Amino acid sequence: MSSPIASTRVAQSRLTEALRENSEFGSTFSDHMFVADWESAAWKPPQIVPFGPLSFSPALTPFHYGQAIFEGFKAHRTPAGVALFRPRENFSRFNRSAARLAMPEIPESLFLDGAKELVRLDRDWIPHREGGALYVRPTYFGVDDTLLVRPANRFRLIVMTCPVGPYFAQPIRLLAEERFIRAFPGGTGDSKAAGNYAGGLLAARLAQEKGFHNVLWLDGVERRYVEESGVMNVFFVLDGRAITPPLGGTILPGVTRDSALTLLREMGIPAEERQISIDEVVSAHAAGKLTEAFGAGTAAIVAPIARIRYREHDLQFPAVSDSSVAARLRARLVGIQTGREPDIHNWLLPV
Repeated sequence: MSSPIASTRVAQSRLTEALRENSEFGSTFSDHMFVADWESAAWKPPQIVPFGPLSFSPALTPFHYGQAIFEGFKAHRTPAGVALFRPRENFSRFNRSAARLAMPEIPESLFLDGAKELVRLDRDWIPHREGGALYVRPTYFGVDDTLLVRPANRFRLIVMTCPVGPYFAQPIRLLAEERFIRAFPGGTGDSKAAGNYAGGLLAARLAQEKGFHNVLWLDGVERRYVEESGVMNVFFVLDGRAITPPLGGTILPGVTRDSALTLLREMGIPAEERQISIDEVVSAHAAGKLTEAFGAGTAAIVAPIARIRYREHDLQFPAVSDSSVAARLRARLVGIQTGREPDIHNWLLPV
């Protein structure tokens, strides 16, 4: 950015070791947040202010028409200091989501410099525990107070952070969902629209009432092809090959998914992006050809799947070993994120 970001610091930090190391994912926020407003067709000077409540009209655009998007990436401690993992890819996806919801483009310098300065200011909140990181959550929404059904004329970008550990503490259990769908061709399935997640909450809750962590989404046309899970892209290790559903407008193009495909191929594990039906998953498991399944996402990193339920079929997967594809991939990915392995792809952005 052309000028420094104005900052108003808290008089007294709320940071404690217990908050930093033991907070539930997404439940504790660091001391500050980055705020930038767009109005009269221009971005106003951004600022960093103490984290806290905001005051808005009850007629606010996202309350009624859902014009809101978000992103998520992480800052990790490294031997050299602190680094963000692939924030430029999140920035690009953020702007693609903004375009889909008729929102103004965000300048790259505003997004990256704001995130870096915020993390720099609150770097002491980054956990020291293994698997810990500072989760960075940008959110962007209309701030008009009108009930007219149209894109807003004013918008706000906020970036907040929170100390986190792994999203899942154990291998996950998924229920293949046939009644509800997550996305449909021509919709917003490949965007980080807030409404996408609201639409999945009921299915997730019903699955949790049956003992599952979340659902495994099937396509909206045939209810046959696997798409993704609640907070992750999914991979299946079949005949020694890692298979993940292809992007096509209904699946979120995950940054961790893209990283996993690159690393799997470097590890000598063939990785394919192709359609895989739930029936193929069931038959391959029955034949002993499907040896692993795992999810990949910013929050989950690489999360082994222990069980998939589809109708009368209950697919159980063996406990993860150090030699499993999921464990090896996770170790490689976390090694790069934390600076313990070479960053040959320039995925890290130092803070």
